[in-house]
Amino acid sequence: MPEVVFSVDQSMSMRDQKVPGHNRWHPAIPPAATVRPGSEFRLECRDWTDNQIGNNDSANDVRDVDLTRVHMLSGPIAVEGAEPGDLLVVDILDLGPIPQSTADVAGAGWGYTGVFARENGGGFLTDQFPDSYKAVWDFHGQQATSRHIPGVRYTGITHPGLLGTAPSADLLASWNAREQALIDTDPHRVPALALPPLAQNALSGRLTGKEADAVAREGARTVPARENGGNQDIKNLTRGARIFYPVQVPGALLSGGDLHFSQGDGEITFCGAIEMGGFIDLHVDLIKDGMRKYGVTTNPIFMPGNVEPRYSEFISFVGISVDHSTNTNHYLDATLAYRNACLNAIEYLKTFGYTGEQAYLLLGSAPIEGRLSGVVDTPNACSTLYLPTAIFDFDIKPTAEGPRKADRGQCAVTS
Repeated sequence: MPEVVFSVDQSMSMRDQKVPGHNRWHPAIPPAATVRPGSEFRLECRDWTDNQIGNNDSANDVRDVDLTRVHMLSGPIAVEGAEPGDLLVVDILDLGPIPQSTADVAGAGWGYTGVFARENGGGFLTDQFPDSYKAVWDFHGQQATSRHIPGVRYTGITHPGLLGTAPSADLLASWNAREQALIDTDPHRVPALALPPLAQNALSGRLTGKEADAVAREGARTVPARENGGNQDIKNLTRGARIFYPVQVPGALLSGGDLHFSQGDGEITFCGAIEMGGFIDLHVDLIKDGMRKYGVTTNPIFMPGNVEPRYSEFISFVGISVDHSTNTNHYLDATLAYRNACLNAIEYLKTFGYTGEQAYLLLGSAPIEGRLSGVVDTPNACSTLYLPTAIFDFDIKPTAEGPRKADRGQCAVTS
């Protein structure tokens, strides 16, 4: 096993660890450990919410989750010799749920998928599903099943939802300025257009006093993907993936967390993956002056992992950039098109007895494939969603006999 350079006691909050992690992006957060190029090492990770969600049949914990505490990240890890302008090469060697735990927390044999309420972040389909829902999944080796979504069993594609390097002070200021400008276009929108810095529950590793206060005031929230990578939620960043991160600060300061047992393209419920705590094993190296050499001026580039479920048959759903509720055309809006593809898939699954909420949770967590199928044929963009047929224990293909409808229960709901 690689050396553990960031350890976690799963019975304790990240805030109470011997070496705490962090939940804001800021260049002043000090490294928790330092490694050399060529090193292999392990990060142990908490569930992204710091284990606010339980293995139960109520979605009240999802409804009431405190998003000022997220994401709980392990790190930062400094890499010797890394300088601004370099590319940090990160290989994902292995990752998985908590190997052993006496605490009943996400990752200890189970994980969860949630739909966030509109007023607490919402999701991709928040207009259709404004309330909170939850499904708990049990792990069986590489596969997952749920008492809340019966008739489904699939192989997960484990990956870190969040992995990234620290921003420079200038880059951080740029993030905060542009996101505040976006918020100012509709400051009272629910859910908010973006999340500005927030001192409440900010965690900055071992910093204390005025230094910690500065991070709390200035630190960027970890919810979106940005130039440093961050919360990209790319399911193919799995075992075997290699990522090339732009280095913005000395040491690069790599952090990770938000581990997922499985996820569909888009993580559409916002908490749409099967969330868990666990471990991730990494190898790091450097390409000196790599940003200039390869023209990587903004976001990371990556080579997908070579370990993933092998499903060969799909039912695919199409969406176009039309608001069908008002018969309004939008110009090449691929996001709207994908939203329509998701809604079409949900309506289809409802004919087999699933509730809309169950279908929504399934599409967020199962290894579906989302694709941009057409973005040039004006005025309608075309997006598609590929749903593997083999994850169901009954035939979901259209036949002359009609769908095999059954009572398939309900996911966890709020009281």
